[in-house]
Amino acid sequence: MDTFKIVELLFYAIPSLITGLIAYYFFKEHTKNEDGRRRFLLQKDMQVNAMPLRLQAYERMAIFLERITPSKLLIRVHPTSSNKEDYETLLIANIEQEFEHNLSQQIYISDECWNIISAAKNATIQLIRKASLLEKTDTANKLREVVLTEMMEKRAPSDAALSYIKQEVSDMW
Repeated sequence: MDTFKIVELLFYAIPSLITGLIAYYFFKEHTKNEDGRRRFLLQKDMQVNAMPLRLQAYERMAIFLERITPSKLLIRVHPTSSNKEDYETLLIANIEQEFEHNLSQQIYISDECWNIISAAKNATIQLIRKASLLEKTDTANKLREVVLTEMMEKRAPSDAALSYIKQEVSDMW
């Protein structure tokens, strides 16, 4: 008789155990789905808020690249004397100052894009230094002339970086 009561008790307990396990499984899946939904909504909200900042960073870097384009830089920055070394230093300092002013933008753009922008800046500085080392460059005005002549023959380093920025921004959409 005791065995019969134990078996009867098991028959009553088994359905409640199965119901409990099913309820546990459904609640576990429900909370997992809710957690995923919350993460998705948070990520979507963060993306909506970050997009204007990213676009602004790309805009600022595009302005930087335009400002360091040698033809525009030479028009904007006039020599203070006829000494070519002083003018070379002034141009490079102007480029570096522009770059330092925009350093914080690197957190909003990709590493590859930042490296291309840095390479364009360095190539522009190198172009100015090479022009200054030429024997025919003896004054600040002659340095301007040599750099402008060289820019007529080939593309400015900042043009390639600007094209990359445009491509990266179009890929965002």
